[in-house]
Amino acid sequence: MLVGVAIGNDAAFDPTLDELALLAASAGDVAVARITARRRAPDAALFVGSGKADEIKAMVAATNAHGVIFDQALSPVQQRNLERHLGVSVADRTGLILDIFAARAQSHEGKLQVELARLQYMATRLVRRWSHLERQQGGIGTRGGPGETQIELDRRMIGERIKTVKERLEKVKRQRGTQRKARERRGTFRVSLVGYTNAGKSTLFNALVKARAYAADQLFATLDTTTRQLWLAEAGCSASLSDTVGFIRDLPHKLVEAFEATLQEAAEADLLLHVIDGASPALLEQQAEVERVLEEIGAAQVPQILVYNKCDLLADSLQPRQALDWIEAHPGLRRARVFVSARSGQGLEGLRQLIADAANGRLEEAAALTPAPATSPVPSPALAA
Repeated sequence: MLVGVAIGNDAAFDPTLDELALLAASAGDVAVARITARRRAPDAALFVGSGKADEIKAMVAATNAHGVIFDQALSPVQQRNLERHLGVSVADRTGLILDIFAARAQSHEGKLQVELARLQYMATRLVRRWSHLERQQGGIGTRGGPGETQIELDRRMIGERIKTVKERLEKVKRQRGTQRKARERRGTFRVSLVGYTNAGKSTLFNALVKARAYAADQLFATLDTTTRQLWLAEAGCSASLSDTVGFIRDLPHKLVEAFEATLQEAAEADLLLHVIDGASPALLEQQAEVERVLEEIGAAQVPQILVYNKCDLLADSLQPRQALDWIEAHPGLRRARVFVSARSGQGLEGLRQLIADAANGRLEEAAALTPAPATSPVPSPALAA
């Protein structure tokens, strides 16, 4: 069962809970019911208040739901109290995203990053949710020290594991730094794909470099960074193209920290291809969220090309009138905007030309010479709004 709570004047609140349903499906769950509520502030004990909690409990019983997933982050105490009140397992958005990442990570680096985020999340959840945490152990032959409770032992073990994983990730970060310096010495132009999850980054990556990276119509289909060489005939040189993990609204801060080594590819790139789902009704919100995360990881100043993907899914009346144009992203900052379909190949030649212009240092020159259109192409109702 999915639960969403609008706190105050939360403009990012999704009343449909469609994204949460997609996240649940990505984790292997089936949503049997959805319920939303509005509060001025979260209830300290049950987040939604006792009345709404009773309503959720009745709906859980009516639908025979095995668990409840909240679209917001819950405190450890709220999660424990809700589980006791509802009689089923309770997860929040952060825990759900961490579960998906744990299932999808393939490389050694990816698994380490996810483990660190899960351990940091788990460390805050040790709030006597299980009866065995109340036992005291002491004396000779026991795991804990004299009078050390099980909760203290668990917390100490998690802390030691976090320290070990951080040390391993630091080694990975140094290795990635060495690889980046080697590419810099070779003078390789570095391009990174960034964007909201399920915007089609991996499909576009495969189309540009003829690779076979895993791509699927689901959230967080790929987590591990893949880098391939992209030959730019228009520029007469090669570029390194990296596919990075997708972003999402309310991406757990600890997860951003854990994936620092991976996201550093975007921060140190020469060019970002910001892939946007052109067929999504929420594309403006998704674009803003990606910009926010780029600011957080120090990649906001890297030159960008806005790549509106999935144009093949648009109705004929919503197809863009121009395949490529320039828009005023910020006062005094113009960005190229190109409309493509990674699946059908529509618009990819124009995108390659833009990447070649950037590799030759002519992207800013092209921006200055190209006049802004009198009426911008409109790829979706959301963009028209």
